[in-house]
Amino acid sequence: QVQLVESGGGSVQAGGSLRLSCAASGHTFSSYAMGWFRQAPGKEREFVAAISRSGIIIKYADFVKGRFTISRDNDKNTVYLQMNSLNSEDTAVYHCAADVVGRGAPVAQAYGYWGQGTQVTVSS
Repeated sequence: QVQLVESGGGSVQAGGSLRLSCAASGHTFSSYAMGWFRQAPGKEREFVAAISRSGIIIKYADFVKGRFTISRDNDKNTVYLQMNSLNSEDTAVYHCAADVVGRGAPVAQAYGYWGQGTQVTVSS
């Protein structure tokens, strides 16, 4: 079992920044890939970013466009999502997820463990 707890969400004005964190427990953190997804009201959950076990392989959704950075600290069992230049379309609940068998594919079905999510609200 893997437990994931997100933090760092909140309200910010357009153009601002937030840094999300996801603390993992219950398994060897360095043995699984991690991803971030988001879900806005009335929309499907969508892929944001993923990072491999070692942190070498990183993937981003096209809409990130260089604004977001995913990283991980295996010593702290934590994955991060630095979000800059936020706009109203980034408003959503952000979830981290663990892929314990694969390399962190950009699809929700690849992830077997999910956090409860943290709300990000961007006002224009």
